[in-house]
Amino acid sequence: MIRDIPSGIHTYLVRQLPVPTAFFNRQLEVVYASDSWIAIFGSLGKSVLGSTVKELAPNAPKRWMDILENCLEGVTGQKGTERVFGPDNQEIWYEYANSPWFDENENIIGAIVQVTDVTQRVRKELEYEKTRILLEANAELALIGSWEYDVERDSLKWSDMTRQIHEVPLHYTPTLESAIHFYKEGYSRNTITQKVYLAIDTGQSWSEKLQLITAEGREIWVVASGKPLYKGGKYIGLVGTLQDVTEITLSEQKITESERLLSTVVDNLPLNVYIKDLESRKTLVNKSECAYMGVTEPSELIGKSDFDLYDARMAQVSRDEDLYVMNNGKSILGKETLSVRKDGSTTYFLSSKIPLLDASNQIYGLLGVSLDITDLKNKENELRDLIDVTSRQNAKLLNFAHIVSHNLRSHSANFSMLLELLAAEEDPEEARRIVRMLTGASDNLMEALENLQEVVALNASTEIRMTPVNLRGAVSRAEDQLAAFLGANQACLHNDIPAELTITAVPAYMENILENFITNAVKYRHPERTPEIRLSARKAGGKIELSIADNGLGIDLDMYGDKLFGMYKTFHKHPDAKGIGLYIVKNQIEAMQAKILTCSEVDQGTTFKIYFNDAV
Repeated sequence: MIRDIPSGIHTYLVRQLPVPTAFFNRQLEVVYASDSWIAIFGSLGKSVLGSTVKELAPNAPKRWMDILENCLEGVTGQKGTERVFGPDNQEIWYEYANSPWFDENENIIGAIVQVTDVTQRVRKELEYEKTRILLEANAELALIGSWEYDVERDSLKWSDMTRQIHEVPLHYTPTLESAIHFYKEGYSRNTITQKVYLAIDTGQSWSEKLQLITAEGREIWVVASGKPLYKGGKYIGLVGTLQDVTEITLSEQKITESERLLSTVVDNLPLNVYIKDLESRKTLVNKSECAYMGVTEPSELIGKSDFDLYDARMAQVSRDEDLYVMNNGKSILGKETLSVRKDGSTTYFLSSKIPLLDASNQIYGLLGVSLDITDLKNKENELRDLIDVTSRQNAKLLNFAHIVSHNLRSHSANFSMLLELLAAEEDPEEARRIVRMLTGASDNLMEALENLQEVVALNASTEIRMTPVNLRGAVSRAEDQLAAFLGANQACLHNDIPAELTITAVPAYMENILENFITNAVKYRHPERTPEIRLSARKAGGKIELSIADNGLGIDLDMYGDKLFGMYKTFHKHPDAKGIGLYIVKNQIEAMQAKILTCSEVDQGTTFKIYFNDAV
């Protein structure tokens, strides 16, 4: 009842009502209406306020109009559900409630109508009823027979479908004993006998899948179900159903056999095979995958993701691949991957991931197949290393061939020229001088051949034996070996290497390397300085750095840097410079898997840094 409130307030309050509500006067014209009411009926293209019920709902049923008339007579609490049709002839169901509208003197001045759209609920109820009817029809189509046993009369009744399943005439009259006898002797007959008498004694229901021999001698599968009947607490008989499931059972058996065969094949493949769900959890693994993961039973891996089995970085890489396959429906085929398990062991795989589709063509997971190629990868790396070594050896061989060709040609030309001069010379004194020159040329040729032989021996060595070498001790031995040479040249050698520092090297190579660098530092000393050589060493970045620094003439690295370790390359006009020492030293250093770096400044000195693997 709305009273003592200004008309504007009436309108405002009514408009805010959450349930679609309208106030009709006695002529059944709309006086007030909520916004939710207007949203429903205003869509019909008419002005709601002032409209009559007939104008708003021209298809409204007569009983609703009668109820509204009753409201004007004071009848309350009348409700109902009606169907109306919208502007596009769509079906709409409304649940309505009508009440009289009183003024301040309790006089009925109209009717209050509230409606609720229950279209969805009604549709669901209708759908449910249709489904129930269809289920009953499907039960008949499923060829399910029924039966009933009356204990008082000791009579058994079969439906026509039950007789059809047993392949007996429609006039056939069974007994409880004959019905049991149709079941295959052994497990099926024993089971049905036990279930029937257990139901009689204890009231226990049953449903069993059993084998039955029909009257025609066919062996079929049935689902036999039954339960006891009681009346007033007294057992009066049994009732049940019988369904022929032969076709389904045979199909299941074929599927089981196929699955067993597939499982046998997959388990014995020399491949790691697994299936993952959408969360990348493993739902199937074969024996190879179990062996790789170090488990004996698949159950130890089922339900686990890569984050449970691998380190976080590797697991995230695998998860990203899984998401790509499952989100895009695209396979990853033959991708070379490195798998690192939590214990740090690594394996190279050739991996493929393929999306799995269900009957609705929706992706429900992926199939993973991995081939262990670790041995192949190791062989590939060995082959690559062999090719690299061969390439380097070939390059050295080609370089050596050029050098030999050049040197022998030079010496040959020199001999030819001197011999021609000697043959033409008549002056005995001049002839003796030419002979002395021939002797010198012969000595030079022998020295060149000895140098080339040393290079051949170094390059021909395919296996070298490396042993622990105390670096400070090796320098001390080189200093003792060169003591007379250092003393004659007033050279000072500083051995700053820690006493305990040890490297893995070829002792003979180290002796030659140290003596070569020390003698070079003295040979190419600065004329204005006493030669000083400082040897130091330290561990840095997983390497051992040996530094050999002098204060000699220095080398212009911009001009000679790329030729520094070439054969017969010299950079100073020293009479003893042959250009062979640094070439041999560099080859010996590289043969020990070490590296050499040169730092030099003209007139300031040179520092050679050798980096050995820190393996001791």
